[in-house]
This record gives sequence, structure tokens and C-alpha cells, in this order.
Amino acid sequence: MNQKKERRFHTRVIHAAQSPEDWQGATLPPIFQTASHRHITADDLSQTFSGKKTDHIYMRLTNPTNRILEEKMTALESGLGAVVMSSGMAAITNACMALLRAGDEFVAGNSLFMSTYILFANVFKKYDITARLVESTDLEAMEKAINPKTRFLYLETIGNPKMDIPDLAAAAEMAHRHGLPLLVDSTLATPYLCRPLELGADVVIHSTTKYLSGHGDAVGGVVIDGGSFDWSQKRFPDFMPFIERKGPLAYLDKVWREHHINFGTTQAPWHSYLTMIGLDTLALRMERHMENTIQVARYLRARPEVLWVNYPGLEDHPSHDMARNLFKEKGFGGMLTFGLKDQDACFKLIDSLRLIYHLANLGDCKTLVIHPYSSQYVAFDEPTREKLSITPDMIRLSVGIEAQEDICEDLGQALDSL
Repeated sequence: MNQKKERRFHTRVIHAAQSPEDWQGATLPPIFQTASHRHITADDLSQTFSGKKTDHIYMRLTNPTNRILEEKMTALESGLGAVVMSSGMAAITNACMALLRAGDEFVAGNSLFMSTYILFANVFKKYDITARLVESTDLEAMEKAINPKTRFLYLETIGNPKMDIPDLAAAAEMAHRHGLPLLVDSTLATPYLCRPLELGADVVIHSTTKYLSGHGDAVGGVVIDGGSFDWSQKRFPDFMPFIERKGPLAYLDKVWREHHINFGTTQAPWHSYLTMIGLDTLALRMERHMENTIQVARYLRARPEVLWVNYPGLEDHPSHDMARNLFKEKGFGGMLTFGLKDQDACFKLIDSLRLIYHLANLGDCKTLVIHPYSSQYVAFDEPTREKLSITPDMIRLSVGIEAQEDICEDLGQALDSL
């Protein structure tokens, strides 16, 4: 029997969803820059609107370039389907809102990206939705927070910027025992390092702006559905029309039909195109990111000006063993945090850097630095900052793929100035 061979990740990341035969021989996907699509007959358009056909209608609904990226991300995450969106926060918002109604609750790890925390703790509250936030690595606390109003569990593969790593397989098992889906933001890990669906998670979310694009040139997000969760149980009474229409892709259909197209969170096809160019080198970039990061972590730890270094690749990190198990010893991610004497020292170091860029992003091929306490979290009160491990002495470093010697030398000359 001639079975299709499953290619290895380094090959899939380049060749998944490639169709040169449909692109007039081009090996890069076409950019379909059009607001709407022509239909030959009235019946064609009617069947497409009803969901019986998957033709394109209007860019806010679907786009051929975006669909290629969706197919690629589905393959890379071992999913059943995906929807790309205009940003990572659009993906997080739509993924959650598809499961929530007024009066509902969900349980999430409290090691969250800044905007995710604001969405969960502040914005959802205005719509009578309660996020019960617990320690991301404390599954016992997570389980205790579940009640009849709970609709899902939510975790980040690697906390940003806390750098803690939960047991996704155990979290998925616990969630399913209570009839709940597990949603995972895997932006910092990427499918190179970890594929949560293969560990039992039901939905994976990425900000494609970060490592997937890798060049700081495109903004986007994606929701990938594993297609394995049973949405017919009574906890999800509003799912029946979507189950009848799309079966195992009921959740993704609800995300798309009920929220994405009505909230207008459309991904620009140009950004999908740029993201796919970046994806070609994802595996190689991640290898270099992580190779550099462990060396930078060790260098910083050896400097007397640095009081602490927080990176799961260091053997004494609380999440080191979990990271080794979860990531199969491929690496520990490309971001770390470290501490100096105080905020003034952090500012002086940042102002003294010559190679490393100071900006609010991560996952770029360039090394990036930021002082979260005074920037992203500047409007947070002190108890919340403390709960999220955001301290005035902390610097966040997204390590790029430059020569590690140059990264360390730039950090070194900046540390010398303190």
C-alpha cells in the first residue's frame, strides 16, 4: 500500500500547504488583494453563504492567501482546521468569546501576557464574565476553581514574562475529566518546540507576529482547532447549530461565524504572505534563538551586576524539569528575564545598548529588550504587578539569532556602565 509519508518538522514547515501546481508554478503563495470575489451563478453564491461550498465571498469572511496560512498552521500544529486573524489578541479574544456568555466563568493560569491579563481580569468583567486566575503550574488550585459555570481552562505554554511552564498533558486530562476544553496560547513555544494538541489540548492560539513571522514585519494571530472535543454536552447548549453544520469543526465554525467575521478581525493577506515567508525558516531560527539564549543566560548569571536570571534552561529553574519533559530537550525558548539593582540601573543599561533594540515586541530575529514595569505594565497597580511577577528591577530580553558573542559583548559593555 502506498501511504503518504509523514515528513519531519523541518520539512513540513517549508512544504506544508505548498501548491505550486495551483499557483502557475510559483513556489511562494499568491497575494489575493481583493475585497470580494466574483460568482458565476446566483446558486453558487447562495451555497457558499449557506456553508455548503467553501468558495470565497468577501475578504472579511475569507481570503485565499489567508487560507493557505490556515492550512499551513493546521499541519504544523497537527490540528483539524484554523482561522487566521488580525492580531494575537484578536485570536485570544475570539477563541474565548466563542465559549462565553454573560454569567459564565473560566479558569486561567495567572502567568499571562499583559493584554491577555487586561482582557481577562478587566474587560470580560464588564460583560459579567468571570476569569478565575490561579498559579499556572498549580493544577490542584485550577481544579478547585472549577464550578458549574466554568466553560474552559486557559494556559500559556511558557508564561510571559514569568517564564513558568505548566504540565499541559495533566491539565488537559483534568479539564476533560470535568467536561471542559483546554485552550493554550503557545506563542513563545511555537509548534517547533511544543504542539499542545498532541498533548491533549483542544485549541491552540498563536500571535503570528512573534516567532512564526520572525522578522517584525507582520502582525497576526491564529486559532487552531484539534477537532476532538465533544461540544454536544449540556455545558455548551449554544453549539448545536455549529455541530450540525461542521461536525468536529463546530468550535472553529463558531469562532469564525459568530465572532471573527462580525468583530471584523480580518487578517490582511499581505501579512499572511509575510508570515509564510518567515515560517520557512522557523525551525532553523528557533534552534539558533535557543542556542543563543542559554549562552546569554549563563553569561548574565556570571556578571556581578546581574542579581538573578530567570530562564527555564537553567538547571535550578523551577520549571526546568517540566520544560525538559515537555519540549523533549529541544530547547527552552528564546526569552529570559534578569534583575539588576533597581529601575535606575535597568534604564541605564537599556540606554547604553548599541546592538540590542529597545522596543515592545518579542520573537524577532533581532535581540530585543524592554523594561516591563515602566512600559507595558506602567498603568498596573502594585499588587497586580507583584502577582504577575513584574518588578522594577526586571529586564525582559528576547534573544535574537545574531552571533551570541556580539549579543553578550553588547550586554557586557552596557553592564560595565553601571
